[in-house]
Amino acid sequence: MSDILRVYHNARCSKSRAVCALLQERGLPLEVVEYLKTPPSRAELVGLLRKLGTTAESLVRKGEDIYKTDYQGRELDEEAWLDALVAHPILIERPIVVRGERAVVARPPEKVLSLLQD
Repeated sequence: MSDILRVYHNARCSKSRAVCALLQERGLPLEVVEYLKTPPSRAELVGLLRKLGTTAESLVRKGEDIYKTDYQGRELDEEAWLDALVAHPILIERPIVVRGERAVVARPPEKVLSLLQD
């Protein structure tokens, strides 16, 4: 399993900052991806969802303005939710941490510790 932890990070998010700090305190190698500046591709999102074992809709941040104006109350299939996440990366829940073939949405930040167990 890869020792590098990839963190899909938003510097404005306190949970995301807490995860990075927690991992850095342990001296773990990180690859920080500021996903609002460098959004994941559709294929990358599909891979993340597979590693998370979840659906695209479950990653949607429903408090975001774009969700409220464009998606709230709509029933979308998996492909349409993927389209929404690609078009509006602000909708992607954070932080997502990946280690090898496993990933977690680290909310609360301590959830990232589950990736450290082999």
